[in-house]
Amino acid sequence: MQGDLFFTDSGKGFPVIFIHGFCETSEMWFDFTQPFIEDYRVITVDLPGFGKSPLPTGDFTIKDVAKHVLNLLDKLEIQKCAAVGHSLGGYVLLEMVNTQPDRFTGFSLFHSTAFADDTEKKESRNKAIEFVEKRGVEVFVTSFVPPLFYVKNRKPLLKTIEKVVDIAATTPQNTLISYTKAMRDRPDRTDVLNSFDGPISFIAGDKDTSVPIEKTSEQVLIPKRAIVNILQDTGHMGMFEQQERTTEIIKDFLRLCTMPD
Repeated sequence: MQGDLFFTDSGKGFPVIFIHGFCETSEMWFDFTQPFIEDYRVITVDLPGFGKSPLPTGDFTIKDVAKHVLNLLDKLEIQKCAAVGHSLGGYVLLEMVNTQPDRFTGFSLFHSTAFADDTEKKESRNKAIEFVEKRGVEVFVTSFVPPLFYVKNRKPLLKTIEKVVDIAATTPQNTLISYTKAMRDRPDRTDVLNSFDGPISFIAGDKDTSVPIEKTSEQVLIPKRAIVNILQDTGHMGMFEQQERTTEIIKDFLRLCTMPD
C-alpha cells in the first residue's frame, strides 16, 4: 500500500483518532467531532482508497490497512492516544491495537465487532461483490446505505442519508471490492478484547442489522474493562441517529482514557 493518507488534525490536548467505516470518508466525522476539539486533539483519516487517500495497489488485508494508519500516527509523532472506529474502522482499529497495544489508552468499537464473519456474512459479502461487478458502485450504495439506518429514522434523517449516499458513491469500484474481500477474510480478534488492559467502549444499536445486538452482547463479556451502551431504536449509524447521546458517551469514555494510572 503506497502513498500518504489524507487526514485532518484539529484542536489541542490528548490525541483521539476517529476511523470511518465502509464506503465512508473522514467527512462523516466532521459535524460529530466538533464538540471534542475544545478538549482534545482530534484526528480523522481517509482510509487507503477512500476519499482523498490513494487507492491501494494489489490485494491487501485489514492488517495492512492498520499498518498504514499506524504509520500516520508515527508521522504525527503521536505516542499515546485513544481511538474510535466505526464498523470497518473498528476492524482496522482492532488490528492496530493488536500490533501496538501500548499505544492506546482505550478504544471504542462504534457499531463494530471483534468476531470474524460467519458463513452467512461471508456469503453476503460475496453477493455484494457480484452485485457491484454487474451493476456498479452507485446502484449498490443506493440500496446499501438507507438500511444502515433504523427504518423509523429514515424519514427524519432523509437529507443525512442522501449525503451519506453521495459520499459512498465516490468509492472507487476496486476499493469497494477489495475491502469487501478484506472484511470477509479478516480473523477473529476477540483475543485483543481479552488481552487489552485499558477501557473498551462498545456502542451498539438495538436495531443494527449489520452488527446484530446478539453479537455485541457476546463480545462485551470478554474485556476486563468494558463500557457498554446500547442505543434504543438505532441502526448502524448512531453518530447520526443519536448524535447527542453518542457524543456524551464518547466524552465520558475519553475521560476514562485520559485519567492518570
